[in-house]
Amino acid sequence: MECPTTPASHSHRLLSPVVSHQKHKPCQIKLCTKTHFESNVDFFGISASIQGEKRNSLSGKLTEQRHQTLLSIKHHREKYWVHFIGIGGCGLSALAMLALKQGMEVSGSDIVWSSFMDGLQEAGARLYLGHSISNIKRNGDGSSLPNAIVVSSAIPPENVEILHAKSLGVPVYKRDYWLGKITEHYNLIAVSGTHGKSTTASMLAYVLSAMGDDITAIVGAHVPQFQGGNIISGRGRNFVLEADEYDGCFLGLSPYIVVVTNVEWEHVDVFKDEEATINAFRRFLKKIRSGGHLILCGDSEGASNLLNQRRQETVSDHAQLTPSFQLSSDGYSISTYGISNFNDWHASSIRLNSQGGSDYVLCHKGCPLAEISLQLPGVHNVLNSLAVIVTVMALVNDNNLTCDAINRLRFHLNNFIGVSRRFKMIGRICSCHIYDDYAHHPTEVHAVIQTARQKFPVGALWVVFQPHTFSRLAAFMKDFAAAFGDADRVVITEVYASREVNIWNISGKDLATSVVGPRSEYIPSLVSFLFPLLKLKFSVYDSKKIPGGCGRYISTWDIDKPQ
Repeated sequence: MECPTTPASHSHRLLSPVVSHQKHKPCQIKLCTKTHFESNVDFFGISASIQGEKRNSLSGKLTEQRHQTLLSIKHHREKYWVHFIGIGGCGLSALAMLALKQGMEVSGSDIVWSSFMDGLQEAGARLYLGHSISNIKRNGDGSSLPNAIVVSSAIPPENVEILHAKSLGVPVYKRDYWLGKITEHYNLIAVSGTHGKSTTASMLAYVLSAMGDDITAIVGAHVPQFQGGNIISGRGRNFVLEADEYDGCFLGLSPYIVVVTNVEWEHVDVFKDEEATINAFRRFLKKIRSGGHLILCGDSEGASNLLNQRRQETVSDHAQLTPSFQLSSDGYSISTYGISNFNDWHASSIRLNSQGGSDYVLCHKGCPLAEISLQLPGVHNVLNSLAVIVTVMALVNDNNLTCDAINRLRFHLNNFIGVSRRFKMIGRICSCHIYDDYAHHPTEVHAVIQTARQKFPVGALWVVFQPHTFSRLAAFMKDFAAAFGDADRVVITEVYASREVNIWNISGKDLATSVVGPRSEYIPSLVSFLFPLLKLKFSVYDSKKIPGGCGRYISTWDIDKPQ
């Protein structure tokens, strides 16, 4: 089967939809790299040894501290012991699980138990509630100490475990440095962006794995289709990472491919404004290895601002399946994707499908290539899938495999069921469908409400929202107030403070009185809202008797509060 190469103005026959459920032969993905690399790798030399030459594109030489650390690890006869402070969070829990999978001894502490810690404990990690110097002593006398300590960005430097470790000479690493260490010998695919990076990274890792690539992956969310929950521990050369901008965490990386889903001001406790956020992403793009690839959503104004030069407007009579439209001054290729047709890759004819998700036509350089069908609803997930498609195509080195790769992509994209806490149905009360979503930024709130309205065009839509952090609520109050316009009823709860003290003198009640459009009210405790509904489940079976005629509602922050 040949891909269409006739002018875009002519009619095209799309690749036929994949309907067979038989097993597909894994697609062999060849990387665009010429350096020798053995796939049986773990950074610490415990379960395997690194062979082959180091890529010339790896940035810089190891610092003296890193060199000494590597030597001590290499010659250490006992199992390498890593202690994680803040292990209950989505980011550090993934690193801890990967360390366990790679044969290390793992311990960790946090102030509250999280669902991520259940899996770590089952996998053999020693976990502690609360922070204490006894947590980093294997023996009571302190004769055995961790080889390294890794610290979450949420942990203050005066933490007792950090101070004690430093006093005894135990190396203490922030998450960004540790990520740089464990990924530097891989072809790192870093998925970044203000919104959508968890779903995009998960979708990409799932698809690559399903296509036969023995990848390693770390995602900052639970993925039901990952056996490891939020990681995949493989032995191949590709490493898919959700690259977080918080606290400049992604600046310690040296990626081969960078995906930027979008850029907006979000972490107001770290970045003073949107320009500061964009500057952080610009610094990140400087980390892309020579010969690498930048894949960017051209529809995002913030992401487009990252490019140092304006997109070269070119009109092509023929669709050529090449992965990039220009080469940056820093020596990496650039591809764009989006809904708008000026992007290299774009989606057209987006529509609902029978699975409750979205169908669309995949186009490249204006040429329709294939019908894509997703189980996931919402335009934002169409964009996420486009990012995955472009990334896989960038990894394919043999153009003869392109049509076959697209066919396999379609099949596996359709099988991806999503990420926990991303518009997930968690139950029903009478005829109310209850969905849970992690949205905590005005853009995300607006997107998930639009998705709910798209999925349920008829019936009342209730939204129960718990603001996340006082600083974010204070910075985006007007944007939050306008984000609920497609809802029929809004309930705002108390603010989830996380690590903050309320110096802004702001509360959820302020947002409830500011919501533009639907009726809104402030109920401090979510339980106070849910209890009447639970009572109704046992006493009323006519949905018309539910207050407000509730048909569906979306909740945020009510299932597992983040660490």
